[in-house]
Amino acid sequence: MTADTVGGVWTHAMELAQALDSFGHEVVLATMGSPATPRQRAEAQTRPNVTLVESTFKLEWMRDPWDDVDRAGDWLLGLEAEHRPDVVHLNGYAHGALPWQAPLLVAGHSCVRSWLAAVRGTSYSRDVSPEWAEWTEYTRRARAGLNAAALVVAPTRAMLDALDEHYGPLGPSEVILNGRQARRFTPGRKEPLILSAGRLWDEAKNVGMLARVAADLPWPVAVAGSVESPDGAIVDLPSSVRWLGQVSSPSLASWMARASIYALPARYEPFGLSALEAALCGCALVLGDIPSLCEVWGDAALFVSPADDDALVATIRGLCDDPVRLRALARRARSRAVELSAQRMAVQYAHAYERLVASRHTTPAEVVACAS
Repeated sequence: MTADTVGGVWTHAMELAQALDSFGHEVVLATMGSPATPRQRAEAQTRPNVTLVESTFKLEWMRDPWDDVDRAGDWLLGLEAEHRPDVVHLNGYAHGALPWQAPLLVAGHSCVRSWLAAVRGTSYSRDVSPEWAEWTEYTRRARAGLNAAALVVAPTRAMLDALDEHYGPLGPSEVILNGRQARRFTPGRKEPLILSAGRLWDEAKNVGMLARVAADLPWPVAVAGSVESPDGAIVDLPSSVRWLGQVSSPSLASWMARASIYALPARYEPFGLSALEAALCGCALVLGDIPSLCEVWGDAALFVSPADDDALVATIRGLCDDPVRLRALARRARSRAVELSAQRMAVQYAHAYERLVASRHTTPAEVVACAS
């Protein structure tokens, strides 16, 4: 299995690998993007069924990555020859077109084209923007990788549809919703506090929208995440927002346990692990009105246009002023979140692996997961 060390795919891969242990699956986790942090290495060491193999090859969505991507491909094929997995599970696209010996599952957690279409506008979905040219090679390689997969998986139907729109037509495909272990995220004593988390410079997460309206809200607003963009620019937060910094997962969970409302007015979020964690911690959810988040949460959240500051203020104020409605929404969110368990996710992935292995007339023993 592949995984990058700089985004949510790491969290997903660790959660899935741990849950797969109950099926007797061994996971060779090949990481790219940057060296694993000490915390990530320690986390991997707690999974007895995980062998962590690190690299620093650039990821396919980074600037000028293709020499690194090609070298990473040779490295991954070497890992396959060494470990002889029953299934190769890629959490990225470009390496799907390699000459794998084992059946290939490609999981799509996000992609550049759908990100651009959601954040920059529909011209990116029709290839008419002059800025699109720099992503031509990415598009070609992603399409080839997806087309080579025996099975394509995405965490929502919205994401799967986006992959089909931008790189399809896809072959066999399936939706497997992400999951988290509820025991790691428990409600605490709730306070009149509004929380959000995500890269504050990221237009897709749109945490800046909450920061803009914080002064108009009756409760304190706290946000967690990086304020420095990849090009070095620093987001200047208003004094009405408490910045928590880049906090660890346990620390963020403790803030979620305290917060009454979790707001993520995202423009683009193929699944939204942070919303799931907040719901498990008993937060009421106010989310961006986009297909993927509506698909996951239904009536267990309130939705606002990612472009409507007034609607965000009105929706949050309405919950602050109505504690009965607030508690009811939080209960619905947590009930939905408990359904999205890591074990349910692992069962579906295990069944997918078994089908792929059966197509080769072998017995499942080891899964190599590669995520970029």
